[in-house]
Amino acid sequence: MTWDDLDAHLDTVPGTVSAYVGRLGAGPTWTRLPDATHYAASTMKLAVLVALHRAAEAGRLDLDAPIPVRNAFDSARPDAPRFACAQHYDNDDAVWDRVGGTAPLRWLAERMIIRSSNLATNVVLGQVGLPAVAEAWRLGGARHSVTGRGIEDFAARDAGITNLVTAADLAALLAAVAEGAQRPGPLASPESCAAMLDVLLAQEHREDLAAGLPEGTRIAHKNGWVRGVRHGAGVVFPDDAPPYAIVVCTTTDLADGGPSGEGADDDACRLVARISARVWEARHSLAG
Repeated sequence: MTWDDLDAHLDTVPGTVSAYVGRLGAGPTWTRLPDATHYAASTMKLAVLVALHRAAEAGRLDLDAPIPVRNAFDSARPDAPRFACAQHYDNDDAVWDRVGGTAPLRWLAERMIIRSSNLATNVVLGQVGLPAVAEAWRLGGARHSVTGRGIEDFAARDAGITNLVTAADLAALLAAVAEGAQRPGPLASPESCAAMLDVLLAQEHREDLAAGLPEGTRIAHKNGWVRGVRHGAGVVFPDDAPPYAIVVCTTTDLADGGPSGEGADDDACRLVARISARVWEARHSLAG
């Protein structure tokens, strides 16, 4: 199947499918609506992770210091009351077990990524602040993505304050992390970028991009989903070819899985996995 064939197939999908594929340090080999904005779902947690490590490097936060874990957060809408997360809407009871106690920021950031915990995300976001997340997007090369609020801040959502991503922006941010682990870059030191990469490599939700790869293939990635949305963003490290970034963002009727990922076998997951498998087959011929 050629890239044109893949585009023709995706033209038949109801809704919007965006994609970016390219080797690190090179231009894209294939894109599809790379600058179309999608609701971010949990992919916004990538920028929160970067903002956290940047704050730690600047000495503003200590990743290993315990901080209070409270389920109460300031809304991004100034006149709104504080809001809370719902446990049934989360993916990680381990974080909820810490409510009323403390946990290190490093551990919370890991749970935010590998289990996609919303509670952990909002606790970390409360420590770094929205302006720091915006700076992470900017330094990572993003042009259109915004993080305007925390997860489940419904008052802000109803006021039009939202979180948006594009396939190109997610690819740029992930590439900056992966390349930054090898040499100094715009985001953080190589040590911090390597630590972020290790967390992304430990991702436990593997039902979309990772499902299209051979067993054991290393992929540093983050996915996101709500009803009508399924995204996968990652960097794949083949043993026999240079690493490449792959991002697929879908806003379609196919994504009918539930908020906690129980819809792991839905059509949107299978679509993302098929695209990932197609890119894997072409890994030796990606533009470099």
